[in-house]
Amino acid sequence: MDHPLNDHPLYPEARRHVKELRGFYGHALSYVVVIGGLAFLNTFATPGRWWVQWAAFGWGLGLAAHGLSMLTRGSAFGRAWEERKIREYLERAGSR
Repeated sequence: MDHPLNDHPLYPEARRHVKELRGFYGHALSYVVVIGGLAFLNTFATPGRWWVQWAAFGWGLGLAAHGLSMLTRGSAFGRAWEERKIREYLERAGSR
């Protein structure tokens, strides 16, 4: 059974956005669970030597980049930029 939203002209784009958002939420949840587990392990396995911040920092940078890519979607390197670059490439390829 089709939902009336399927007929909306922006439905494919909205569906893609929601899928990407779900991926970000999964990434954030994984970060919290794994870094939390590593912090627990660090606290009890090597209490005098704190190393978990390096994993948290490195993965945190990746998570921040993922989040920024979600926020800036459609701006500097969004769909319009992609379309322009595709057009430029095709024009150059056609002139060979």
